[in-house]
Amino acid sequence: MNGIVLAALTVGGTGIVIGILLGIAGKIFHVDVDPKETEIREVLPGNNCGGCGYPGCDGLAAAIAAGEAPANGCPVGGVPVALKIGAIMGTAIDDTKKMVAYVHCGGDCEKSKIQYEYTGVEDCAMMAYVPNGGSKICNNGCVGYGNCKRACPFDAIEIVNGVAVVQKEKCRACKKCMAACPKELISLVPYDAVSHTACSCTDKGKVVIVQCDAGCISCMKCQKNCPSGAMKVINNVPTIEYDICINCGKCKEVCPRKSIV
Repeated sequence: MNGIVLAALTVGGTGIVIGILLGIAGKIFHVDVDPKETEIREVLPGNNCGGCGYPGCDGLAAAIAAGEAPANGCPVGGVPVALKIGAIMGTAIDDTKKMVAYVHCGGDCEKSKIQYEYTGVEDCAMMAYVPNGGSKICNNGCVGYGNCKRACPFDAIEIVNGVAVVQKEKCRACKKCMAACPKELISLVPYDAVSHTACSCTDKGKVVIVQCDAGCISCMKCQKNCPSGAMKVINNVPTIEYDICINCGKCKEVCPRKSIV
């Protein structure tokens, strides 16, 4: 009986000593947290996707509170979260335009020409190690094996007829898909934009015609007929400057290849 009492006293005494030591250590090593950081963290969505460029929501909250990141730095939270953080920081939010990801390729299984049947590992990055970069003749287009789909934490990407397609209602502009695409075919575009370029091929027109029925042949009609000067053909690739685009859709109307959608 005395042994049981002694063991209980020993364990209890050890617990008390450890508790006291932990309390002292907590006081010594205590780090004050900026109240704004705590408030910002409560506002952030908590997805910890890393789309902001920081290690999760905690990292972004600390960066915003320290003035190292903008109040609208969370692509997932979008405008509503940016406005709340702006109120906490006492800053105005200028850029409140909602952005979504878009895959600049229209070369699906029906339009893109196939050079051989591929059987193997279905991974977009691995296509760099197979003949001619995959079964499609065009080396610039989407190979359709879904690296971007697997990287998307919001299930916003589907592979439709051999090409990745973003469901913009689900997209939170976290940029995970952009990092996952080895061809760099994905970019962020305004949610309310009505025209997008669906070709990223840098080859010249005669080559493109052989490769894909949806490829841009650099005829320049889109650029010549754009009333705002937002459409530019750069390195044989049609590019829209969304900041000055007036959403008239003229570029889509005049494109003979339907490379603008």
